[in-house]
Amino acid sequence: MSFGFSYIGLIWLVMLLVPNFIWTRNKPDEYEKYVVNENKVLLTLERVGEFIVTPVALIFSDFNFKGFHFWSVVLLISFLCMVLYEIFWIRYFRSQKTMKDFYKGILGIPVAGATLPVIAFFLLGIYGGNILMLIGSIILGIGHIGIHRAHRKEVYGPKKKRNLIFRILLGILKTICILVLVAIFGSFTFFIAWRNINQLSHFIRYKNGINEQIYVKLNDQEEYVSIIGESTDNPVIISLHGGPGSPTGFIDYCWQDYLTDEYTIISWDERGCGRSYFRNDDIDPDNETLTFDAQLSDLDALVDYACDRFNKDQVIILGHSYGTMLGSRYVLAHPEKVSAYIGVGQCVNEKDYYGETYSYEDALKIAKERGDDTSKMEEAYAKFSSDMSVVNLMNLRILVSPYHPQTVTKDVSTLAALSSPIAGVDDVRWYMIQIEASMGGDRYGKLVEKPLGSYMMNFNVLDTQEVYQVPVLFLSGSCDWICPVGLVEEYADSITAPVVEVRLIDGCGHSPQGQLPEEFSNEIKDFLNMFK
Repeated sequence: MSFGFSYIGLIWLVMLLVPNFIWTRNKPDEYEKYVVNENKVLLTLERVGEFIVTPVALIFSDFNFKGFHFWSVVLLISFLCMVLYEIFWIRYFRSQKTMKDFYKGILGIPVAGATLPVIAFFLLGIYGGNILMLIGSIILGIGHIGIHRAHRKEVYGPKKKRNLIFRILLGILKTICILVLVAIFGSFTFFIAWRNINQLSHFIRYKNGINEQIYVKLNDQEEYVSIIGESTDNPVIISLHGGPGSPTGFIDYCWQDYLTDEYTIISWDERGCGRSYFRNDDIDPDNETLTFDAQLSDLDALVDYACDRFNKDQVIILGHSYGTMLGSRYVLAHPEKVSAYIGVGQCVNEKDYYGETYSYEDALKIAKERGDDTSKMEEAYAKFSSDMSVVNLMNLRILVSPYHPQTVTKDVSTLAALSSPIAGVDDVRWYMIQIEASMGGDRYGKLVEKPLGSYMMNFNVLDTQEVYQVPVLFLSGSCDWICPVGLVEEYADSITAPVVEVRLIDGCGHSPQGQLPEEFSNEIKDFLNMFK
């Protein structure tokens, strides 16, 4: 929730209130006699709902137009409800202004004068992700619609009874529709409430520190970063996501919140993906500027930004999966700017997806020892070897993964995404591009895999005998077969550094930070505390 003036809320309120002011001089002649019969509980709920909805519509900028995207449909439907509401009033003012005129439905919507604005403001609450508006609209709806349904029943009298079978079928249909709507909108309300609670929690927790989501000029582009921490005096960790092109900044609070008492953490949507892509898609829609070296240069600019802003000489680099390629290359090139390196799911040998081959060969061995039919797995590997597409990769992993089970099966990432205090439209838009790729779409491949694929497919540091000038922690799930633990341990044995440790989080896979976030963060704290 973001405080600020909402011009959309003002427009909706004007559309609501102006007809009502006109109506006060054009009431049906018999209206007052129905008022005395109004249910006092419903009347109280109506007043409480009005008390909540009116100021909330004005003081939260979440409701303002955010550009055209899929959520715009919700705002459009809300607006159409208000337009129908105006049509309802125009029709009434041009009628004989009787009670029956006042309670005529419109497009099959009963008591439209009460129902339409409630729906409109409820949808506005969904669009803005604001639980106060949702709660206010629900309370208003119960009271306002309840009162006018009672009036309408008095005006028109009881409905004529229809055939029993017809009534049963109609009742079943209505029940199903109500349950579906309650499930859908109840889910929206639940996760919006959870998101708002997380927003409030972060606001309180970081009020004396930092909690920002901003765009920073890194070389020739403005790129997105999220920065959180309880004190800006703390050491700075720059977190590099995996993929390539799989930003997780809107999810990573689920583990970063366990570190922010001692560290300021910067999450970055790397060049060419996520919010950084959409920020620059008008000048670079095809990611023509995206290369590994460009991302490495951006990282250097980000490190300089962090050091300048927080008055630091060095930062801690933490990479996950593909982020370990960026992170490890940067640490080796700029040791003077880095105090420690943490590789989570460290990439070691990705030449022609060697890690997948390593995992496949181990799974194939286990399958043959068990006497299982391996024909489908071998066929999937052959297909992947000839066409290393995302779809073929996912199909191979589906067949290999049963032979590498994770004993830790929980993962908080999905719930963290749904209740994220900072998730935005562009996060979802980019995620849909990734989902499209898993279904055979080619946009992700053109935007990310094509420009970065050549570097990735030739990345092999296993036999390089690299020398790090900073402490190094390799932190993996013990059941990680995407960046296999065996390769990580071989790499750790081959490098030179002041301190090199390999720590495994038992039972976890490639993303232990999403499976056991507290344990993951404690391992990082324990390692870094050695050098304080």
